[in-house]
Amino acid sequence: MTAAVCDDEKILCEQIEQLIKKTAPDCRVLRFSSGEAFLRAKTPVDILFLDIRLGGMDGIETAKTLRTQNSDMILIFLTGCREYALEAFDVSAFHYLLKPMEEQKFQDIFTKALAEAGKKNHREDGRLLLKSRGRHISLSRNDILYVESQNRKVYVHTNRDVLEIRADLKDLEPELGPSFYRCHKGYLVHMGYIAEYEKDQILLTNGENVYLSRRKYQDFVKTYMNYLRNGGILLDPA
Repeated sequence: MTAAVCDDEKILCEQIEQLIKKTAPDCRVLRFSSGEAFLRAKTPVDILFLDIRLGGMDGIETAKTLRTQNSDMILIFLTGCREYALEAFDVSAFHYLLKPMEEQKFQDIFTKALAEAGKKNHREDGRLLLKSRGRHISLSRNDILYVESQNRKVYVHTNRDVLEIRADLKDLEPELGPSFYRCHKGYLVHMGYIAEYEKDQILLTNGENVYLSRRKYQDFVKTYMNYLRNGGILLDPA
C-alpha cells in the first residue's frame, strides 16, 4: 500500500507520516510540497492526503486535475476550515480532516480508507502463476513493469527483480489484461508505470526505457489517454 502527503507544511507532513506508520507500519509514504510536484511525479498512489490551501495550485485545483487522470484514487483533504467540505465532495473526496489533527479521528478515517483501498486493489489486481527456472511463482499483475521478449526468451521485469519464464508474448498478452499495451513486437508495458513517452520510446517510473514502435505511436497515445481518463489501475510499487 502506498500513501502520499501533499502539504507545504513540513511539520504537518512529518506528523501525518508518523500517524500513517503507527496505523499501518508497512505502508509506503511519499511526501510532496505542492500540487504541481505531485501531479508531475505521476507516482501510483492508493491514498492521497491533500492540503486545500497550498501555494501555487491549491488543493481543489490539484484534485480536479487529478480526477481527469485517475478517478479512483482515495483522496482525503486536509483543511483548517469546514467551509471547503462541499468543494471536497465535488471532486469525490473520500473524507476531509480538520487541522489541527486529532490522532483518533485520523486513525478512524485512515483505517476506513485502508479498507476501501484494499477492496479496490483486490478487484483490480489478480495474480498470475508463472514458471521460472523450475519454480512456480504467484505474481501480482501490479508488480509487473513490463515484459520483454529477446532471443526466444521472455523476461518479466517486476518492481523487485527480473524473471525468465517459459511463455510466448502473444499467449501472455491476454492473461496480463487491459492495463498492458503491446508497444513493440518484443515488449508489453504496464501503462500504470509510464512516466513519459516519445515517438520511439517509453520512459517508466523506475527510469528504464522500452521501445515504442513508430507505427503504433498513434494507437498507443489513444489507448494511453483512454487509460488515464478511465482512472487506470491503482498500483503499489513498494
